[in-house]
Amino acid sequence: MAIRTIRTEGDAILGKKSRVVTEITPRTQDLIDDMIETMYEANGVGLAAVQVGVLKRIVVIDIGEGPMILINPEILETAGSQTGDEGCLSVPGLSGTVTRPNYVKVKALNEDMEEVIYEGEELLARAFCHEIDHLDGHMYTELVEGELRKVSYNDFDEDDFQ
Repeated sequence: MAIRTIRTEGDAILGKKSRVVTEITPRTQDLIDDMIETMYEANGVGLAAVQVGVLKRIVVIDIGEGPMILINPEILETAGSQTGDEGCLSVPGLSGTVTRPNYVKVKALNEDMEEVIYEGEELLARAFCHEIDHLDGHMYTELVEGELRKVSYNDFDEDDFQ
């Protein structure tokens, strides 16, 4: 496994649509493993393959319950809404207020190319939407209500991460 470079806003690849994954090759498995390691190293809760420069429809998410791998994810259903702070590993040091669904149901493939269904509320719902947007070439900054704000880990209490 290796830490990959996270592409930042302004990099043209982040505006491109990712391609469907049709098989898991050793190279694709290495990508998934690297994405998980890169996400953890950067203290993120999600990462899309495009953020490490690979145009494949792969997302990894971990909101504190272990890593989820979503290949070719599709949103099937949403409900409610939540408005809150959102940030992105590709937009370091900034956050903004974004409204997202409060509930999201997603269909994807796992590493064995088997169909899985995930349901999430609050942070997980936000992460599903945020990362799937990346696969279609969209950044959360397109949805920010108001201005982006500078943020650092010093702005949070230790309890915010438990």
